[in-house]
Amino acid sequence: MNNILLLGATFGTGNMGVSALTAGALTVVSTRYPGATISLLDYGREPVVSVTQIDGRTISVPLVNLRFSWKILLANNIAVLLTLSFIARLFGAGVRNELIRRNRWLRTIARADAAIAVSGGDSFSDIYGLGRLFYVTLPQFLAVSLGVNLIMLPQTIGPFRSAPSKWIARFLVRRASLVYSRDQAGIEEVCKLLGAPEQESKARFCFDMGFVVEAHPPRHLDLGGLDARRGAGDRPLVGLNVSGLLLMGGYTRSNMFDLKLNYSDLIDSLVTSFIEDKNANVLLVPHVFGDHEESDTVAARTVHERLKSRHGSQLFCAQGSYDQNEIKHIIGLCDFFVGSRMHACIAALSQGIPAVGVAYSDKFFGVFDSVGAGGMVVDPRRLSAEASVDAIARAFDERETTRTHLRETMPRIRTRVLALLDEVE
Repeated sequence: MNNILLLGATFGTGNMGVSALTAGALTVVSTRYPGATISLLDYGREPVVSVTQIDGRTISVPLVNLRFSWKILLANNIAVLLTLSFIARLFGAGVRNELIRRNRWLRTIARADAAIAVSGGDSFSDIYGLGRLFYVTLPQFLAVSLGVNLIMLPQTIGPFRSAPSKWIARFLVRRASLVYSRDQAGIEEVCKLLGAPEQESKARFCFDMGFVVEAHPPRHLDLGGLDARRGAGDRPLVGLNVSGLLLMGGYTRSNMFDLKLNYSDLIDSLVTSFIEDKNANVLLVPHVFGDHEESDTVAARTVHERLKSRHGSQLFCAQGSYDQNEIKHIIGLCDFFVGSRMHACIAALSQGIPAVGVAYSDKFFGVFDSVGAGGMVVDPRRLSAEASVDAIARAFDERETTRTHLRETMPRIRTRVLALLDEVE
């Protein structure tokens, strides 16, 4: 393949989970097709070019910018492009070629050898609502409509609870040449959509692409007074990722994920447990940056301000913004990690650091289980705050056993992820 589009992936959201998936996908694709031109097909006002480091190489990735807008006269409006692609399919090759010739976005998409979809990792589902599913799948519909080969890279598939979301998923899965899931539940979901047994399905399992993202030391590291060069005799360092999304109650702001506990109280209890009971230092680690309410930056700052008078000498907060490689380096400084953002946990696990995922969706279970760490997930949708803290404390006490397992397992997992496109002709 010489010309590849990467869908549902971007470096521009402030969410390092999405950025990690984008970097992981670029690593996988550039390893398999080192000479290919790779572009992002996603929404954006301007066709910006992202620059990132992959395996010591500087890679420039242009954005083929679509618009999701009421301004229907925009030549790159996703609704306009879908309408033109539909018209092109109704008429002969002459009309199709002329429509594509007149629109540079259609030209760029139509000449691609493959459209490789990431769907933001967990947005090929209606867990966040039907609107999010439409938003993330419209570029996939456009690529399929123009006859481009669709491949779905490892992601969470489903759940699909409504009839419209099932129709959307079934339509795209049937037209994709390969569908990779990062857990067994996704394989089963694809089989249900296709009505085919697993051995006849186009679904494949592969580990999350975040496992191959590299850790790079930040140029400017500010851990709020914590000395990152701690000696071996110091207190263990626990990284704690606080989710702004959970702290605000989800997008509905009314306990969208049906937690059985108060998330803010859980975080406070964890900080106290680690510092007072486990004699550890705690570093608050954001994984979604920005000044908006959903950001972990705001959440971590809020927690730190609330608790610093009680735990000031043992409680720290990572300051500033970091990219996906730099925040992975910071997470790599920890001896143990607790995260409510799944890719923050993957950044820890992939470096052999024992990590507990605080799950707000089933995606945590499948990914953790895939690396033999299924018991390291705590589900606040089912557990009380006290039971959650107790489970995390036990995982902390058993961290050396987990560390040994992860360090034995991770090389094989990275090799498998890098080879996932080997079966694509």
